Amino acid sequence: MRIEPLTCAIGAELAGVNLADAAYDAGLFGEIKAALLRYRVLFLRDQRFSRSEHVDVASQFGKLENHPVAPSHPDFPGLVQIYKNPETPVDRYENAWHTDATWREEPPMGCVLRCVECPPVGGDTMWANMALAYERLPEDIKAKIATLRARHSIEASFGAALPIEKRLALKAQYPDAEHPVVRTHPETGEKILFVNAFTTHLTNYHTPANVRYGQDANPGAADLLRYLVSQAFIPEYQVRWRWQPNSVAIWDNRSTQHYAVMDYAPCHRKMERAGIVGDKPY
Repeated sequence: MRIEPLTCAIGAELAGVNLADAAYDAGLFGEIKAALLRYRVLFLRDQRFSRSEHVDVASQFGKLENHPVAPSHPDFPGLVQIYKNPETPVDRYENAWHTDATWREEPPMGCVLRCVECPPVGGDTMWANMALAYERLPEDIKAKIATLRARHSIEASFGAALPIEKRLALKAQYPDAEHPVVRTHPETGEKILFVNAFTTHLTNYHTPANVRYGQDANPGAADLLRYLVSQAFIPEYQVRWRWQPNSVAIWDNRSTQHYAVMDYAPCHRKMERAGIVGDKPY
């Protein structure tokens, strides 16, 4: 297996390897897992494996999870079908920087995503290194956010376009989660900036240290959150991947954000994603 870094900040392409072999070759899986922790997102071309092999490989990282909005394949629980076609309504969360499912109490550890069908051009996906984004924050901002926590919501994102009854039912099933603004990676110990498009507000900003009068509370917290979320937009922290059929991306959801570029209408784009259950951020 050859590892070819794609940028100075994030991402590497794996060559000379059949990913399906990692389901039963512990040594190969160990190499891939080590590369994932180092490069945060890994890419492979021409991986012609079956859905069963897709599930088997992803399951080496941990238990798979379903998604409440995107359907899983009927024969393979946990293999989510992200199918877009010219008749698909506009998906408002296709083109937003986010970390998957941070509205869960235990967001996914990572994902294994395979391209089934894609447009001849367009439909790329971008990833950002949120450990580097934290590392390069000004020191006064690091001090300010060290103990802050934030709320993450499925109701205010996927649920926003639903009728009120369905929206409230979705929130009842998945209550807003609260996570630290700076999480610690459970395997590497790195500090990671952990706010994204699912984050609605800072929950413990309104303290005497931050707020002189009530007038300070809303703009102070909202402006800080917007600044933190915008760190994923910085090109020096990013990698961009052009899909081809049977291309695969594996990413560490704990230390990255990603953005699926929605520039390919009216073409088809069919992706299948295995999301791996994660742990509670701390």
